Parts: sequence; C-alpha cells; structure tokens
Amino acid sequence: MFNATIWNARDTICNLYIEELTDEQLIDNYYCRTCGHLKGDHTHALSDIQKLNTRFPEIDDIEEATLSIKSKIGNIQMVVYPPVNTKIEQDSSEDSGDSSLVFDSDDNFTTLSKQQASVIIDKIWTQLHEEQLSTRQSELDETCLTLNNQTIHWNECIYSQTRPPTGYSLWISMHGGGSCPAPVNDEQFRNQINLYNPNEGIWVVPRSPTDSWNQWHQEHIDVLFDRIIENYIMVKEINPNRVYILGYSAGGDGVYQLAPRMADRFAAAAMMAGHPNDALPYGLRNLPFAIFVGENDSGYNRNKMAQQWAEQLDTLQKSDPDAYHHYVNICSNMGHWMCGKDAEALTWMSQWTRNPWPKKVVWVQDDVTHHHFYWISLPDTIEPKQGQKITAEVNEQTITICTFEGIQQLTLRLSDALLDLDQSINVYLDGHGMIFQGRVSRTEQAIKNSFSIRADPACAATALLELSW
Repeated sequence: MFNATIWNARDTICNLYIEELTDEQLIDNYYCRTCGHLKGDHTHALSDIQKLNTRFPEIDDIEEATLSIKSKIGNIQMVVYPPVNTKIEQDSSEDSGDSSLVFDSDDNFTTLSKQQASVIIDKIWTQLHEEQLSTRQSELDETCLTLNNQTIHWNECIYSQTRPPTGYSLWISMHGGGSCPAPVNDEQFRNQINLYNPNEGIWVVPRSPTDSWNQWHQEHIDVLFDRIIENYIMVKEINPNRVYILGYSAGGDGVYQLAPRMADRFAAAAMMAGHPNDALPYGLRNLPFAIFVGENDSGYNRNKMAQQWAEQLDTLQKSDPDAYHHYVNICSNMGHWMCGKDAEALTWMSQWTRNPWPKKVVWVQDDVTHHHFYWISLPDTIEPKQGQKITAEVNEQTITICTFEGIQQLTLRLSDALLDLDQSINVYLDGHGMIFQGRVSRTEQAIKNSFSIRADPACAATALLELSW
C-alpha cells in the first residue's frame, strides 16, 4: 500500500498532480475551490489548502479525468468515466460571496441513474438493430458470411417452431475432418448435421472455411463465430445467455481451444473425441465443460489427454468449488466413434445458462489473443501474449486484481449486475495495494463502448474504469 491519500471523487477526479502529500481536507463550499468541480464526496489532499482561493477561467475540452500518484512503487494512474467536459463560468455579480458555476456537459458523459442506464441500453440496442438488421438478416438468409477474407457457410435447423418466452437457445456444432481433401470435410460437415437430435433451439452446423488440421481454432474462427452469434441475437432474438458450442473429432479440437478463450460467449461447451494441443483449462472457470472420448481412442493420445484434463478440472474445482463445473465420460470399450453415447452431453449442457457478470474471472491468453473477456478489457495499444494471465474478483464493493508481469493497463467494464454503482468501490492490485477508491459513474458513452465491442445487450457495461500502473 502506497503512503499517499486516495481521492474519493463523486463523478470526476481533478486533473492535479499530487506530490509529497502531507494533509487532507474536505472542501466545504458547494464547488471545489481547487478544481471547480461539484463537491459531492470530493476530497483533495494538499499540504496547505487554506492558501488556495483560485477562481478558474473558462475551461473547454478537458479530455479525461486523471489521478497520478507518485510513490515508492512508481506512478499509478486512474481514469474514471465520465471525462470532464465542462465550461466553468463565474458569476458577474460583485455582491456574490462565492463563485457560481454552470456546467455544460456532453450527454455522452452525463451521470446516469440505474434506471436511466437501463433505458439507454434499450435505446442504443434499438438504434443498432435498425442500422444493422438488413445486413445481418441477409447474412442469415444466405447462411454465409465473409470477414477478413475468410468465408464461412453453415446449415441451420430450428428444432422448436414456437419461440420460447426467453428466446431460442443457439447451438454451434463443429464437424470433424481436418487436414484432408475438401470432399472429406464436406462429408464430415453433412454427417454433423444429422449427428444429434435435440429437442429445442436453433442448430448451426458450420462448414470450416479451411481444410487444415487446425481448421476450428485459427484466428478467423473467433471473429466469424462472434458475428454468427450476434446475427442470431439481433435477427432471431435468441437468448444470448443460452449459446452452446460442441464439436466432434477435429471439431472437438476446436472446442478445447475456443471454449477457454471465448468462455464469455457461451453457456456450456462439450468436447467429443478431440485433442487439446496447447490449450489450457483455466479460462473455463465460468463455463461448464463436458468431455466425451472413447476409452480406446488412442489416436494422438486423445484418451490420455481427456483423462489429464479431467484431473486438472477436478483440481481446479476442488480449490474453487463454485466454479469449473465439468462432466467427463471416458466411454468404455469405445474407440474414436462412440456410437451416440456423446449425445448425453446435450441434456447436461442445457441445464446451464451463461452468467455474463461472474464475480470472479480467470483470463489466460491463448495463441489467438483477445482484448476483452467478461468485464475486463485491455487497451488496443497493448499486444497480449500467449500465457499472460489476469484474475479479477468482486467481493461486495471491492475488486481485487492480479495480473501478469507484462500487463500494466486494463479497463474494468462495470455494471450494477456486478456491484452497486451508486456506492463507492475499492480496487486493489496485487503487489500495489489499493489503486482506486471512489464512485464510477454510469454513462451513455460506456454503454456505446460496450455495443461497439459486442452486439450483446446482456453484457452491456454501464460504467468504465481505466487503470494503469
């Protein structure tokens, strides 16, 4: 813990540099004489605040509210939205005993109540729907889309013609094959279409864009699947918290890889007869995961690797009992083909619903890296590296973060589903102590930022807190 006073700012933090802090005093006027902001919970720490009686000239376009603290551990910077964008005007009346200030704020950064934020989410989602519906509808009608020079086709089947009150579930089922001629992968694709007989939901069986051994876990797959999921949320009004992924053989390889790094998209995942390669299970903390493999499926050591993952998940769940839910079936006397035993996974998967706001997140970067995972984001200026790990946990109004050595910036994308944004929050960073204390405002800009990341109203953040150290 650094030896400096933390500011407790209601809506904004003054853009002052604090050095060698020795005292703390609350400003008792309606407006802060040091920075001109509304007092609120506003606290300054200054050595001799009584000497400050400054009236500020008009200030425009202050870009962001920043606090820098110089201490033995180095500089810690926090940015709280909304950024300050105010005009401060003095009362021209000479009879006035204090400065009368008028704040002209951009609506994007106006502090919102919980109810107002909910209304804004609906408003922005409706606007996004109107703007993008035609394009996304066309992609679903054609069951085909192209992104980053990669084209994916899929087969769609709706197993329940009556839409459930909470929306259809969506199932993405990946075929086997791999590094083989296109006709072989085509046959595997057709086989996957009829492999399972579900009771409900929209089933999407995609044809891999490539004919390669890693066809389901190359970088373009993440982007394409994101788009497919968003399309079904927007056009078919599926339940975004009931999206499932499964795959057989090479498709199982894909599940091993995609599920941990895209865990925040899915409600559950099932791997059938695949191999994990270099994938790790840590990101599955909030994603229930099923493993089905034949006892005699020794090709590429699939049976042994499945057993290893089962043991790892057992260990992880033992140390974190409310997490890492899993179901493993090493099918006796079965080889690579399990004669339909793997269909049991569907019933097990369907009991789970995604929690887009889990209280604890474990994020480990795969060889395909990401900048967003649940309610944590990395700036675009940072290039994540495979193996980097971030854990973040919420306990009432306190967030505790532990990061990989090379990570020195991140953004917390917050919501009242995670904690109470009407109350002050504390953020602790492992090795640094408390790095933030105060309120983080709900803003329209934070909501817009969320929808620019992902067209999924269930995980729309209403407040942003940027941290650097």
